[in-house]
Amino acid sequence: MNVADSELVGGILAGEGYAFTSELEDADVALINTCAIRDNAEQRIHGRLGLFHAQKRRNPEMVVGILGCMAERLRERFLEKEHLVDIVVGPDEYRRLPALIDQAFSGEKGIAVRLSRVETYEDIEPLRTEGVAAWVSVMRGCDKFCTFCVVPFTRGRERSRSLGTVVEEVRTLAARGFRDVTLLGQNVNSYRDGTYDFADLVRAVAGVDRSLRIRFMTSHPQDMSDRLIDAIASTENICNYIHLPVQSGSDRILALMNRTYTVEEYLQLVGRIRSAVPGVSLTTDIISGFPGETDEDHRRTVELIEAVRYDGAFTFTYSPRERTRAWEMGDTVSGEVKSARVTEIIGLQQEISRGINQRFVGTIEQILVEGPSKKSAQEFTGRTGTNRTVVFPRAQEQPGEYIPVRIVRANSATLFGART
Repeated sequence: MNVADSELVGGILAGEGYAFTSELEDADVALINTCAIRDNAEQRIHGRLGLFHAQKRRNPEMVVGILGCMAERLRERFLEKEHLVDIVVGPDEYRRLPALIDQAFSGEKGIAVRLSRVETYEDIEPLRTEGVAAWVSVMRGCDKFCTFCVVPFTRGRERSRSLGTVVEEVRTLAARGFRDVTLLGQNVNSYRDGTYDFADLVRAVAGVDRSLRIRFMTSHPQDMSDRLIDAIASTENICNYIHLPVQSGSDRILALMNRTYTVEEYLQLVGRIRSAVPGVSLTTDIISGFPGETDEDHRRTVELIEAVRYDGAFTFTYSPRERTRAWEMGDTVSGEVKSARVTEIIGLQQEISRGINQRFVGTIEQILVEGPSKKSAQEFTGRTGTNRTVVFPRAQEQPGEYIPVRIVRANSATLFGART
């Protein structure tokens, strides 16, 4: 979502004559786009702003700003106390950026953090470089109010773009050579445009160009409808990959989190998905150390992972976030216990992922080529339709092509291939 928002900001500023520079010393404006989901991001932001501030001492005319979800929370610290930034802009106020930057060039600091119930930026074309994969934001905000989550307070309530504007954006991307489109929303499958729901949107987008791979994230189990499952099952270019956050395997903790489903209901949903979409890749999010989580609660989470056998899991220790209901519960699980629990979960998931990936050894997979591998210029990397990363020897293929690759080995995160 932050990548998509940064491209949106790039589109707004490009319309005012700005262009990106890869060198900080050449910049007239330096902006950092923030996320408020986890606590350690704040420390990283402080370090990056320190780098910007050092450059600003060398170039006092440079404008420095904070954007995004942490804008309101950090404005007092970074704008008014430490004087590290000139502007602070929340996720619903990006249209005001050009004017605020002009003010800052004149020496006037600026703040714009008001949330909107209607802003979707659907009329603004994001500034994207040429590539293979694109992120397309289809809705903003969330109405679920999970007790651990600050998103409803930093991103506002749910509102969706019109189906027509999303389809038109995807049509433009296909014409430019993009081959992988991910539809984005804080709770993407609660999308609604009049009588159209998310299943309608996914089918419409997939119909733009059958050579496009269509993905989406992030889903809430409550809104994973049978219509959406059927759309995935019956439409070849909607990827057989679903990110379905569970957060905990304990009914007691799920209730405290206000997740609106039980473990049994979640497992029934997983069963329906796997029955309808054989070979589907399922990934999840898990929070370890939520307030009041006991050893028994943790054990139930481990048991859930063993039962579902996810293809992958993003596991985090609980971070208290101000303004959430969980903040009032206190951070009752020690850091040491959190760390031990998350280490156990990660180790278990790596073992499961390794076993699942080993099953692909000897198979031939259709890979969308993304570009050179980070580790070797002699290798390319790409992805399968189930979102698995594949590294293979580089030949004459180009990013955006589909090629068959024979899988020769695998670890918990990556498949390694040879040319067929």
